[in-house]
Amino acid sequence: MERILVSSCLVGRPVRYDGAAKPVGGGLFERWRAEGRLVPFCPEVSGGLPVPRPPAEIVGGDGGAVLDGTARVVTTTGTDVTAAFLRGARLALAAAERAGARIALLKEGSPSCGSGRVYDGTFSGVSAPGTGVTTALLRREGVRVFGEDELDAVQELLTALERAR
Repeated sequence: MERILVSSCLVGRPVRYDGAAKPVGGGLFERWRAEGRLVPFCPEVSGGLPVPRPPAEIVGGDGGAVLDGTARVVTTTGTDVTAAFLRGARLALAAAERAGARIALLKEGSPSCGSGRVYDGTFSGVSAPGTGVTTALLRREGVRVFGEDELDAVQELLTALERAR
């Protein structure tokens, strides 16, 4: 059975920067939960950041640039939290590898987990195309990453991967 690495906030755990969760409901997600496919993980908490914590954004690029050392992750107070984000990304990859997860369903917009967009580093509420740090690392290592609004695409990939077995 294919496993799915999933942002902990999407399964209802209150791990976001503001101490909230962003649970996903609905048929597919609940079916995957019941089937035991979901592997919840929060790279920011696992990387050592507290809950709650100041909001953070990537300055100077996106998650790929952070991995390459040309961008950093900072909080609204100016604290550089890049090391925690990199540590969390590595731990997320290790969790995916342990579980055999070739698919990840992560929180869109997050500086760790964004798969298509992240905030632009100005703390003005503006997002830009790009990926979070964890998404960038997972993709570099061959994990297919989707946002929480792409459940149908995840199901299509699950079906294809399980047919190929």
